[in-house]
Amino acid sequence: MFITFREKSIIELIVRTSRKHTVHSLSSYLDVSARTIQRDLKSIEKTLREFDLTIERTAEEGLLIAGPNDQIYRLIQALITVNPADETSEERKLKLLVKLLHEGPFFKRQVLASQLGISPATLTAHLDDLSNWLKKFTVELSRTRGVGIEVDGTEANKRYALGSYILAHFYEEVIESLYFLQQGKSQKEQILGYFTPRYLKIVDQLIDQKVNQEQTRLADSDYIGMVVYSCLALQRTEAGFLLTESDKTESDSEYILMINICQEFTDQLGIQLTAADVRFLSVILRGSKVQAADGAYYDSVVLGRKIKNLIRDVSSQLHVSLIDDFSLYQGLLAHMGPLVFRLTQNLESFNPLTDEIRRKYPVLFMAIKKGLENEFNEFEFSADETAFIVLHFGSALLMNEEKVQIEAVVICPTGIGTSKMLASRIKKELPEINSVEVLSINDFQTAHFQDYDLVISTIRLPVTEVDYIMVSPLLNEQDIGYIESYLQNNVEKIIGKKRYLNHDKSSDVGKIKNSSTIQVVLEEIKQVHQSMDSILNNFMLIHKLSALDHWEVLRQVVEMAEKNKLLSDTNAVVQELKQREEKGGLGIPNTTMALFHCRNDSIQELVFQVIHLDHPLVVKGMDGKDMEMKNLLLMLAPLVLTDRAQEILSLISTSLVESEHSMMIFTSSNEKAIRQRLEEIFMSYLQNKLIKD
Repeated sequence: MFITFREKSIIELIVRTSRKHTVHSLSSYLDVSARTIQRDLKSIEKTLREFDLTIERTAEEGLLIAGPNDQIYRLIQALITVNPADETSEERKLKLLVKLLHEGPFFKRQVLASQLGISPATLTAHLDDLSNWLKKFTVELSRTRGVGIEVDGTEANKRYALGSYILAHFYEEVIESLYFLQQGKSQKEQILGYFTPRYLKIVDQLIDQKVNQEQTRLADSDYIGMVVYSCLALQRTEAGFLLTESDKTESDSEYILMINICQEFTDQLGIQLTAADVRFLSVILRGSKVQAADGAYYDSVVLGRKIKNLIRDVSSQLHVSLIDDFSLYQGLLAHMGPLVFRLTQNLESFNPLTDEIRRKYPVLFMAIKKGLENEFNEFEFSADETAFIVLHFGSALLMNEEKVQIEAVVICPTGIGTSKMLASRIKKELPEINSVEVLSINDFQTAHFQDYDLVISTIRLPVTEVDYIMVSPLLNEQDIGYIESYLQNNVEKIIGKKRYLNHDKSSDVGKIKNSSTIQVVLEEIKQVHQSMDSILNNFMLIHKLSALDHWEVLRQVVEMAEKNKLLSDTNAVVQELKQREEKGGLGIPNTTMALFHCRNDSIQELVFQVIHLDHPLVVKGMDGKDMEMKNLLLMLAPLVLTDRAQEILSLISTSLVESEHSMMIFTSSNEKAIRQRLEEIFMSYLQNKLIKD
């Protein structure tokens, strides 16, 4: 029986004060973070399985060890005789991972086991776990008889794998170490057995100064990630593990900022980072920067359309209406931009609240997971990424707890023995299921299956009118996957016969909507009127016979807008448009349209104009590929915009590709048809959004 001092203390505390201790009270009592306690509990659960015991939570989150009294007595006897170790399993695996990535290329199994002070069997189990982890980052851990153990992969992928492992398992420890370093407490030993304290301290100070204070403030988890990967880059480069150089030149704001920060690293630490290191860290930064909701690009046509579909999908599954919630759309647009970039770069994101979110909002979690698979099927969203999105929807629903209780029934030949064990395992492995009833095959004949949300059987049932899942009595990983898939794909059916939100919360939403004063309503109507009026008054379709490039066209149109007193500085607006294009292509994939836009303090009114080109020009698309553009759409706005004005601009941009009919109109050279389409969009908004609200 392998167990650490802390794990032994946790078990003893739970046994002695059953139902009294919670995760937070244990963290306070043992002077460690709640995240550390959660990780230890997972390890403790594996230990308890050897005694046929489980950890359960009361309604008040109190912890208790459940199972037969004789087994609890056996556990206590075992704890008396066991000699606890100082390291947890995850700590040993981190030490092993660092060795594999820093002291290669080949390792003998016996030598590794001896260096780590563990048995060959334990080493094999750790290598299996690390092999599965490394595969996610396209790094291969191979074990060849007579040769040894080898880790093969690109340097960038190795850094991602090591950094992600640290963030996933030692997030709280990194935060605590940074806190102590900020307080001036010196540490001689390497942090987590890897990071040099001086490096970590200087990296923390520079990231805080150069990014958090001068640039967009990062979310806590992204900030810690930036510090970890920066320190990794310094130590890996210093050790001679260099990234592959690239001929690609970068000019985006994140790259320019990282050049400055990496020069500071060199000045203070004497480590010369390469151009590839700068590019590596700029990718991390770009995937970390979360925009303020009101700063989200309203030209994100393709992404905006997918987000609206996601909101519609989740609303349909839960039988609640969030389709007209612009703040939810705006928040998701700001969050999903960096998220999609992270996914394209195979960057793992860590969310310290994932377990708690899944436990509190299991139905919402499943609905969003299904919606993401439907609308973003080119990406695979981890539980951590999904949990971040759940928070956006949870905030929009103004809820504290879901009302839905998922009820399952297990059917087996006798209804005793293995079925009881199966029911227990279902509740343990699938926390979204609130209750599991056990029926024998005889009880099955008279059961009312409409009373259950999920029917599970260990045998084939002689019925065709009942949907059920057949599983092994031991409930293997494949069975768990089948059940999770069924629940996720039947959220709408489950919700259909229940109320999703607590009654008082639903009424709260209504009260909040109706609590606006007449002055607030009149001000919103005024904002909507001014925005729509500006768009329609300033709209025009411009025909252009030929041009050398799109910048020639844009300058002419912007100069015309200045003559019409819509803006005061053509050069400033054109420069702003160029900077926007440098951040990413503006051509809309699978169309002949490109949407150029900017916000600038020299722009006085909202402007939306369409320039129809007789001869197409090549521009970069939003998917990064070159495309032919025949319709240049220009959207200009003042630097300061009201919420309603932003909503109107977003409405136009997402409507560009909402249907084949809409695309045909905006790509036509018919000014009357385009103006009529704008009027239809605005009328629909007034009727379905403003008047209804």
